[in-house]
Amino acid sequence: MFEALYLSILIASVLVVASIFTSLISFRVGAPLLLIFLVVGLVAGEDGPGGIRYDDAYGAYFIGSIALAIILFDSGFDTRWQSFRVAAAPAIVLATVGVLLTAIGVGVAARFVFGLSWLESMLLGAIVSSTDAAAVFFLLRVGGIRLRDRVRSTLETESASNDPMAIFLTIAFVEMIMSDADASALTWGLLRGFAAQAGIGGICGILGGLLIVQVVNRVDLETALYPVVVLAMALTLFSAVGLIGGSGFLAVYIAGLIAGNSRIRQQTTLRRFQSGLTWLAQITMFLTLGLFATPSEFPAVILPAIGVALILTFLARPIAVWLCMLPFGFNRNETAFMAWVGLRGAVSVLLGILPLASGLEGGQIMFNSAFIIVVTSLILQGWTIPAMARWLGVTVPVRVGPLQRVELELPGGGEHEVVAYGIHPESPVGKGQRIPRWARPSLIVRDSRSMKPDVAGRLRAGDQVYIITLPKHVPLLDRLFAGPVATEASDQLFYGDFALAPDAPISDVAATYDFSVKPEDEGRTVAEILQREFGADVEVGDRLPYGPVELIVRSITEDHVIDGVGLAIEQTAPARPHLPIFHGRRDIAAFLRRLRDRTIRRSPATTDVQPVEDVRQDATSATDPPSPRG
Repeated sequence: MFEALYLSILIASVLVVASIFTSLISFRVGAPLLLIFLVVGLVAGEDGPGGIRYDDAYGAYFIGSIALAIILFDSGFDTRWQSFRVAAAPAIVLATVGVLLTAIGVGVAARFVFGLSWLESMLLGAIVSSTDAAAVFFLLRVGGIRLRDRVRSTLETESASNDPMAIFLTIAFVEMIMSDADASALTWGLLRGFAAQAGIGGICGILGGLLIVQVVNRVDLETALYPVVVLAMALTLFSAVGLIGGSGFLAVYIAGLIAGNSRIRQQTTLRRFQSGLTWLAQITMFLTLGLFATPSEFPAVILPAIGVALILTFLARPIAVWLCMLPFGFNRNETAFMAWVGLRGAVSVLLGILPLASGLEGGQIMFNSAFIIVVTSLILQGWTIPAMARWLGVTVPVRVGPLQRVELELPGGGEHEVVAYGIHPESPVGKGQRIPRWARPSLIVRDSRSMKPDVAGRLRAGDQVYIITLPKHVPLLDRLFAGPVATEASDQLFYGDFALAPDAPISDVAATYDFSVKPEDEGRTVAEILQREFGADVEVGDRLPYGPVELIVRSITEDHVIDGVGLAIEQTAPARPHLPIFHGRRDIAAFLRRLRDRTIRRSPATTDVQPVEDVRQDATSATDPPSPRG
């Protein structure tokens, strides 16, 4: 008895250690890390050298559900409210309508590729309809690419919030296949069920998040117990909401979002604990699903499954994203990138277990097909996301070079933060630049000795400095203590040749560079003109052609107010492909205007001679620079 217990613990711990160390391969060859975890599970499984037989469908679904709840809570906890607010509308549309459209597209493909019934085909579409939060968060946050804020926030919020819709659709189609009830009655029942799950999950998530904050802030506990009680309350919320008919996954994500954006005690400790626990949850989930799979059964479905995966990647997901993003003003390249970041992951494999656990006749085909689709997605999309982001021009150059910074918990949870910096030799401070009064350190550690600032004298490279500061000053401190940015040329191309004061009058810029100011812009500043053009959707890197120059947004506040403006003396936007697909609402509006103008000109009621005004307008539009948002 005890030998079996010790053997189980030994095997589990060895697999986790092996997964962690094989992750070094991922960083060396660029392979998606979660694919590595999945492969380790396959190697250890019954068809691999490990030979471990694991066929407990309920156990695998149980482990995967708990792991996913932990991942979603941490995803919400790490999502800034400002980012969520900016991306909420497009992300929610993608997480609901987008998932439904993707499921329908994959279902139609599966009907003809696999020859399944319509309900079974739609079930397979529902299983693989959602993007994977673990895969997306890892590739976007740990993968070394820095995306434009609205694109990144939309993708992260969508991937974290679309699982409830996919789970609901999967359960709904399983029930429809197993039930003999009238189709219309089932449809209305499913719609009511979805409304109940979303409503109960959303309300309970808000209440649960507020409760977590109140408990942590009002109850005095041992420091090490705060992460434990937060985790326990999150899992309590997840299970309780599921018991009363709501979506527990939606509830824990919303609770994490509220708790992570509130003033909560021990926030730094909580983030560190949850980060490590989320990695463990991801590894455990992917290992379990890898162990559960039986690769010897894959050849029977591998070709049609890969065919469906390609249709999902190149047709179903792109069409769904394009239709959902039309109202929100994303340009072609941003829409194309969001369509490409449709990574399938553990949730799809997890949902593939449901038909097996429910006893459906084609359950094994569903699971095997979902597994192959996930692996194809991770290989095809996961390997190419950084290159695709750079090719489409949706990345933002890094403004801060090499930096060693540690955030510390400030007792009492006040407005200030304690940050520790290691001074880089090539940083402004490391080269002898004096630091402003508000950035002076409270403590300096030099050669393992603690010193007061008045004793230490001028700061040196290698010093460790501890500064108590306001959160808004942290980005400025980063620039003082960080090394130089390696990509200076691309930085200049993206942000402009010169920096302008946001409150600089456009008339002064026009006088310097000899161009005329539009009548409606008289008396306006450059920031006001940019803010009027882009509104609440303004992002770093937005460009506005104005006369012979371009005004560029260099930086914005958390409330999306422009506080830094760049100037390009020639209108040379960063090179990026001009895709013939994914037309945005501005492209469509321009096309309709051109079509209307041509119809008017060719109308018999009009004269054969084109008015001079129309000729001038056509000549102007032919030379106008492209819209700053594509």
